[in-house]
Amino acid sequence: MRYTYTTKGVCSRSISFDINDNVITNVSFVGGCDGNLKAVSKLVNGMTVDQIESILRGNLCGYKNTSCADQLAIAVREAAESQK
Repeated sequence: MRYTYTTKGVCSRSISFDINDNVITNVSFVGGCDGNLKAVSKLVNGMTVDQIESILRGNLCGYKNTSCADQLAIAVREAAESQK
């Protein structure tokens, strides 16, 4: 299932990804730091929701209380919960 999450408090505007059996693939960000977010997308491809959340949840960007990576962790958990 394709899922799109509207980010909050970061430069990227949204995150889209596929979720199947709690595995995340095909992550793409709209806006934000292009090179860094392409790298994050490649690194998490094929990971489970729990893996992504344990690695990325709580990462901050400068003075912000979140980051695009943190928003991804929030997004994948929300997607997993919506499938229950």
